[in-house]
Amino acid sequence: MKKIALPTRHGLIDDHFGHCEFYTIFTVDEENRISRTQVFPSPQGCGCKSDIASKLQADGVTVMLAGNMGAGALAKLSACGIEVIRGCHGSVMEVAEAYLAGKIQDSGVGCDHHHEDGEHQCPNH
Repeated sequence: MKKIALPTRHGLIDDHFGHCEFYTIFTVDEENRISRTQVFPSPQGCGCKSDIASKLQADGVTVMLAGNMGAGALAKLSACGIEVIRGCHGSVMEVAEAYLAGKIQDSGVGCDHHHEDGEHQCPNH
């Protein structure tokens, strides 16, 4: 069994990991099928400044399918043993199924900085 997490807003992958409404967690069985779906609350604020990575790790998550995220969040998730795949878009169920079918690869593109005024800018926003 493995668990994959997807930052979610209105049933879709949120464009930015740290700003989602919640995380959809799919439990995947030995036959690579989704056997359970749950919702994991998202802390307020930036993903890299929260303890979400350790909470997801404690829940057994090993993969994060995300739209985009900054280097800090990527480093924290990776340090917790969570593989990050960026560049995901669309319905969380469709993205999870595409991942399980081997059709999704990491885009290698992330958010590069926070602006001094506190606004966060990403190439996909």
